[in-house]
Amino acid sequence: MHSTILIQMAAAPTDDRPYSLELAPGEQALFGRGAPGSPVDLRLDDAAVSRRAGEIVAVGDYWLLSNLSTSKTYVVENPEGGGEFVKVPPGRMGAPIPFEFSRVSLPAVDGTVSFLVFAPQHVHVPPHRADGGAATQVAYPLDRDAKYFRILVALCEPRLRDPSTSRIPTIPEIAERLPDLELSRTAIGFHIGYLAEKKLHVKSPQGGAGKADWQRHALVSLALRFDLVTGEHLALLPVPGR
Repeated sequence: MHSTILIQMAAAPTDDRPYSLELAPGEQALFGRGAPGSPVDLRLDDAAVSRRAGEIVAVGDYWLLSNLSTSKTYVVENPEGGGEFVKVPPGRMGAPIPFEFSRVSLPAVDGTVSFLVFAPQHVHVPPHRADGGAATQVAYPLDRDAKYFRILVALCEPRLRDPSTSRIPTIPEIAERLPDLELSRTAIGFHIGYLAEKKLHVKSPQGGAGKADWQRHALVSLALRFDLVTGEHLALLPVPGR
C-alpha cells in the first residue's frame, strides 16, 4: 500500500516554492509564511499567516495537525464529504485528521489560504459472519429504491452540493425537485414523517420549531452525520435544470 502523505498547494505557486511534498510515516512538515532564518517546508505567502503557522506529521494512513498560532483557528474539511470538517484551535498539538482527502484552510488577509492533503486509503475490517449468537440489527434500515429515500436525498441535496449552506428544502420544493414521483405535498409530508418516526427515529426537540421544520432539519443532520446519504446518491435525482 502507498503509505506516504501527499501535501499539495491548492494553487500552483508563481515562484520556485515547492508545489507538493511527500511525507513517509514519522516525517513532518512545517508550514507558514516563513522568514529569513526561519524556513518552512510549505510556504503560505500571506501577511495574516504566522511565520511558523503549523506542522503536519504523517502517521500510517492518517496524519496529525498542530496549530502553532496563538490566535487563529484552522479548519480541515473533507471536500468529498457531506460537510465534514474539523476545527483545530490555536495551540492545539497533534490533532488527528481522519479524512483521506482534506483541505486545510487558514485565515488570510482576504478570505483564506489553503492547501490539500492526501492520505493513503484507509484500512477497513473485512466483513465476516459470526458463527453464533443473535444477529446484529441494522440501525437505520433504509431501502435505497424506496420513494422515501429519494425524498431524503432531495432534503440533503443543498448541503451535499454546498456544505456551507444551512438551507433545507421545503415540501413544495421537494415536490418540484421530484416531479416523476407524482406525489402530493401531503404524501411527501407523510414520507418525511415516516422517515423521522419509523426509520431514523429522530427525537422532537423540547420547545423547538414547528413539526415540519424540526423533522426536516433533524433528518438532514442525521443522514449526513452517519453517511446515510452521500454525494453518490445525488444520481437518484433528476439532473438540475432539466
